[in-house]
Amino acid sequence: MEMELWEADDIDLVGPAFIEIDPDLRGEFRFIAVDGGLDCRAVERTGRAGVEFSWQGSDEGDEVSGRGWAAVTDDGALEGRIFFHDGADSGFRAVRL
Repeated sequence: MEMELWEADDIDLVGPAFIEIDPDLRGEFRFIAVDGGLDCRAVERTGRAGVEFSWQGSDEGDEVSGRGWAAVTDDGALEGRIFFHDGADSGFRAVRL
């Protein structure tokens, strides 16, 4: 996984970074010390299958929330952007393991 705002080593700070979206359009993610649950809606983004999502979780124990989107790329990766409510946002790229 790659992120626009953070170095690769930092992304895996408390364990391997991941984003996981289930067929029921619920999911989970973790990067650095942030983890949360996703509530997704299926969408098409620039002609590709994707999701838009809201999320809530914690950042070093503090409650955080936000929104984001992700879409499957031609090479099968997942690219998107995650937004923190009243805070930063970052692009990301994830590959299937």
